[in-house]
Amino acid sequence: MKHIDVSTFSFPLSSVVLGLMRIQELDDAQVQTLVGAAIDSGINVFDHANVYGTPSHSHGCEARWGEAISLSPSERDAIVIQSKVGIRKGFWDFSREHILAEVELSLAALKTDRLDVLLLHRPDTLMEPEEIAAAFDELEKSGKVRHFGVSNQTPGQVELLKTAVTQPLLFNQVQLSVTHAPLIAQGISANMGALDQSIDRDNGILDYARLNGITLQAWSPFQKGFFDGTFLDDPAYPELNAVLSALASKYGVTPTGIAVAWITRHPANMQVVLGTTKPQRVADSAAGAEVPLTREEWYSLFTAAGYVLP
Repeated sequence: MKHIDVSTFSFPLSSVVLGLMRIQELDDAQVQTLVGAAIDSGINVFDHANVYGTPSHSHGCEARWGEAISLSPSERDAIVIQSKVGIRKGFWDFSREHILAEVELSLAALKTDRLDVLLLHRPDTLMEPEEIAAAFDELEKSGKVRHFGVSNQTPGQVELLKTAVTQPLLFNQVQLSVTHAPLIAQGISANMGALDQSIDRDNGILDYARLNGITLQAWSPFQKGFFDGTFLDDPAYPELNAVLSALASKYGVTPTGIAVAWITRHPANMQVVLGTTKPQRVADSAAGAEVPLTREEWYSLFTAAGYVLP
C-alpha cells in the first residue's frame, strides 16, 4: 500500500481510504471482515459522516462501526477515524451549534474519544467563518478533534474560512474518477475555447491544493459521472475498459486497481475514498495504489475515458 506524509500527522496515511457509507445494513461479522480486509491491505484511514445511514437513523453507519468494531488503545492509535458534518435534511448547516452537537453524536456512535479528522461537508453558502472558528477552537482545545479539513469546497471558500479559522485545513474531499475529472482536465486544456473541458468549474482546486499543502480525497473513484453507475465493464466505455484490462494484465492487478492507480499516480498525492462493502474490492484497490503508471499509460487512460489532449 502506498502511504503519504500529511503535515501534523505522526505517521503516514494510506493513499486508499475505506468509506463506511454503506455499512448500516451489514451484520457485525460483515463489518469486521470488511475493516479487517482494509487493515490487512495497509489502509489506516476510515471515512464516516453524520448523514451516512438511513434517513430515519442519524449517524447510522457510525453506530454500526461502534457496535461492530472493538479496538485496543494501540489499535485505535494506529488508525485515522474521519467524519464529516454540515448536511441536514433539506439544507446545509455550518453553525457553531450544529458542528459541536454533531461531533458529540459522532463520538458517541463511534464509541471513541476523538475524531482524528473532521471535514466540513457540502459548502454552506450561509457560513460565517467566525462561528466555524469558534467551534474548531473548542473541539481542538477539548481534544475531541485533532485535525480539520473540508469537502467539495473551492479555493475561494477555503480562503474565506481561513480569515477566521486558525487550524490548518489539511484535506478537501472532492469527486474524481478517470471519467469524471474536470479538476484535472481543465488545466490540460486551459484557454481552448472550443473544448467544454476547458471550462473552469472549480476555480483551480487541484493547483490550489498543491500550492497550499492540502490533500485531495477522491470520492466516487469508479463513477461515470454524478451518481450514475460505474464505468468498469460498462459497454459505453469499450476503449477505456480495454486499456484498463491491458494495464491490469501488465501490472498483475485488476482493472479496479488500475482505476485507483490513475488517481494515486498523480503527483498531488491524492487519496482514493472507496465506498464498497466488498473485501475483495478493497484488496484490489489497495494493490492498485502501488502501480507506477508511466506518463504514456496515465494519458492513455485519460484519452480513453473521452478527454482530449488539444
